[in-house]
Amino acid sequence: MSGAPAGPTARLKEYEGRVATVAGVGRDPVNRPMIRHWCEAMDDTNPAYEGPDAIAPPTMLQAWTMGGLSGQVRRAGPFDDLLGLLDDAGCTSVVATDCEQEYLRPLRPGDEITYDTVIETVSERKKTRLGTGYFVTTRMEVRSAGELVGTHRFRILKYAPAGSGPRSARPRPVVNRDNAGFWEGVNRHELLIQRCAACGTLRLPWLPGCGACGCPEWDTVGASGEGTVYSYVVMHHPPFPAFDPPYAVGLIELSEGVRIVSNVTGVPYDKVRIGMPVRLGFERYDEEVVLPVFRAADDTAGGGR
Repeated sequence: MSGAPAGPTARLKEYEGRVATVAGVGRDPVNRPMIRHWCEAMDDTNPAYEGPDAIAPPTMLQAWTMGGLSGQVRRAGPFDDLLGLLDDAGCTSVVATDCEQEYLRPLRPGDEITYDTVIETVSERKKTRLGTGYFVTTRMEVRSAGELVGTHRFRILKYAPAGSGPRSARPRPVVNRDNAGFWEGVNRHELLIQRCAACGTLRLPWLPGCGACGCPEWDTVGASGEGTVYSYVVMHHPPFPAFDPPYAVGLIELSEGVRIVSNVTGVPYDKVRIGMPVRLGFERYDEEVVLPVFRAADDTAGGGR
């Protein structure tokens, strides 16, 4: 990699095990308003998150450690040094790739959160569609009253952007045994919603079991295709080779009551509004990838990005 020091991988790996955050403290205790906002945003009606004995949704684990717009003020020097070395090696761009969480006990309103983070691994140099770079994984240990309550691994790719050239292929969806039927339906231009065989609760995205009653049995119903924009963002940055910003990404509430994230097309990105009626369509991006998109309801021909 141009500009990299001699033996860059070995030097980068010297940072494995070093501290990234020391004695971090959650800005707020675990609290009911944040739990309520989270559940409303995620449309999670599990009764365990309400009432006098409520617990926080386990997937909120990272939320209690986030620094907000002011950022983290206790980040340790070694992590900044590592990022600086990667910048010097030409890896000036960054994208979050995935995370893993482990839950050891539920958090409850009033719990005070502390956390420490270490640099767990730095990968060998990798070539990706975005460019060539290194995957950096940090591991956060989250505690309440000194007791370990969960861990959070967060992985980023620090990379040197690929040079200009032919337009990159659209990223491929991750297909596994739990959601293969959904993507098979999309390829047939059908949007299939799971339905619990026991309680009839609809769910999207697909899951291996019902979040309302726990039943693992299910069938599917086809979405009518009618919906409204529940929320949305306009993507300006960072630019990815397969996309052409700015473009609107919406959280669409289907008439069946479930929600799905997708592009909003057929209307200028700056004209998208919450509550706007949309209609399901399917866009083929290449020989392999078909994706559901949502067009403004008064658009009869608009294409998706």
